[in-house]
Amino acid sequence: MIVNKRNILLLTLLLFAVGDAFSASVRLSVQNGRGRREIGVGDLFYISYEVSNTDATPEKPASVGGAKVMYFDRTGQSSSFTTVNGKTTQSFTYIYTLTLRAQKEGSYIFGPISVGGATSNTVSYSIGQANTPQTPGGNPPAANGRHDSSEGPKFIGKGDGNLFLKADVSRSSAYEQEALVYTVKLYTTYDAIKFIGATSAPKFEGFVVEESKDVSTSLNYETYNGKTYATAVIARYLIFPQMQGSLKVLGNTYTVSVDEREYYHDPIFGNMSVARPLQLNVTPNDLTVNVKALPSPQPANFSGGVGKFSISSTLPNQTFLSNQAASVVYTVSGTGNLKYVKLPDLNALYPPQLEVYSPTPEVNATVGKNNVSGTARFDYSFMPLEAGSFTIPPVELVYFNPETEKYETATAKGYTINVGKGKGSEKSQTKGMMTFRSGLKPVKVSELSFSHTPYVKKIGYWLFYIAPVLLLLGAVIYYRAYLKANADMLAVKSRKASKMARKRLRKAQACMSKNDSAHFYDEMLSAMWGYVGDKLKLPMSELNRQNVCVRLEERGIATDATESLINLIDECEYAKYAPSAAKDNMKHVYDEGVEVINKLEDSFKKQKTSGNEE
Repeated sequence: MIVNKRNILLLTLLLFAVGDAFSASVRLSVQNGRGRREIGVGDLFYISYEVSNTDATPEKPASVGGAKVMYFDRTGQSSSFTTVNGKTTQSFTYIYTLTLRAQKEGSYIFGPISVGGATSNTVSYSIGQANTPQTPGGNPPAANGRHDSSEGPKFIGKGDGNLFLKADVSRSSAYEQEALVYTVKLYTTYDAIKFIGATSAPKFEGFVVEESKDVSTSLNYETYNGKTYATAVIARYLIFPQMQGSLKVLGNTYTVSVDEREYYHDPIFGNMSVARPLQLNVTPNDLTVNVKALPSPQPANFSGGVGKFSISSTLPNQTFLSNQAASVVYTVSGTGNLKYVKLPDLNALYPPQLEVYSPTPEVNATVGKNNVSGTARFDYSFMPLEAGSFTIPPVELVYFNPETEKYETATAKGYTINVGKGKGSEKSQTKGMMTFRSGLKPVKVSELSFSHTPYVKKIGYWLFYIAPVLLLLGAVIYYRAYLKANADMLAVKSRKASKMARKRLRKAQACMSKNDSAHFYDEMLSAMWGYVGDKLKLPMSELNRQNVCVRLEERGIATDATESLINLIDECEYAKYAPSAAKDNMKHVYDEGVEVINKLEDSFKKQKTSGNEE
């Protein structure tokens, strides 16, 4: 009996020991980025959370000493089983990785943190001076798929074949004003991609540029040089060469974060892998476009169109009256620089009895892989000045066709119209003369009485002359003030930056109500970048994080407002490529965007009041 009690006591202690072994725990560890021994300013490094035996999820820290929080995600898990006296107990561990960018030199401590009632250890790390950047295109990847520790950022054609950008233009040889499509496509074999953003804009030397939003919203697969890649079009521009010669397009740099798989052999579970965050700076290849001048001499009625076009006309109204407006619509269709096509001066073509008013064309263009196609609609209003039969002549559109290398002509048909008399026409206006009826009794001159005050002595006479002069002076003063206020378009955009940002935010709110996360984050980024670009008067080529931070600091804007803006942009760009969390986070991102713009607007107003604004 004593032996049995002793055995029961030993079994109870063993079960308690097993229970303690599988209780919840949290362990922190620090890893340097890209195999470096020391963390330097600007480097990425990581803090790993090993959370055991609890389903509780650690929270993403709002701030970490000396570093900027980039993103936080679960990167792995493991489990084990233990059997004691026929009772099996499971132990499991989740691994979370906090990705950080070092910003300030010094020694720091992170932790402890609490997860599911368990408290972690603390970890310490030191941030030193910025590491000397490696030469772009370091050693190629090792055969086992791991990267050498001395490897630097990867650029196209200079190293890492697992992720690169490839730039293409629809034609490498073109004529002036010919519409070209410039495309940047991403190729990758990595499992997960998280865009941090472009650090600069591409440089188009000698081109007029229009950015297109026709980019990929999902990954496709393509075989390139015998290897299969996941691909996505990340940028597309319409470019119009403005001069002859060899014009260059210089690619811009993108910072991309990916998950690289590291493989190892576990004695129990066999071959396994774990995702390791990796940041790459990638730049597409530069391009050269050989531009030829349009043949001379150009026709006198050349429309400026370069491409292949047709023109048609319609006359919506069939009944015409003098002094009443009517309209005729000309539609230009085809491929090329539709936005820059102009029709001849119709006032010179139409008969003088028809007064024509020039419209603003409505262009509806679609960006294809190799061209731009669509329509341009010109809705001309005209007014017949008198009744009669008149001919609206055919309208010719003269354009240059790069395929045939000749000037060609497309023609819209003309019309013959009959105009009836309208109210207040010129003929009815001439019939206001007095008529006399016969049979009236004659009146003697002595019976007539005259009582007349000369108009020159009446106040209305002088007002008739003074009022127009005063109105003219007022109009001149107002017009000069208007020209002065709007002479600097950058200043106009700066004044209206807040209004335009809120207009874009309303578009983002509409996308949020439709649960359209892809377009929602596009509109949020457009609102943020558009606001700060207009406010700081920065052109698109200079709109990047570094310039924005420097200019905001020069304007005396509060540091917390600047950090909030950059953090929000980072969060939006990350969310575009992390669809699992993008939809749940839209309300928070939208509210934060409104708060960031309000905060920046208040800071700008304070600086303007204090007289520090440029």
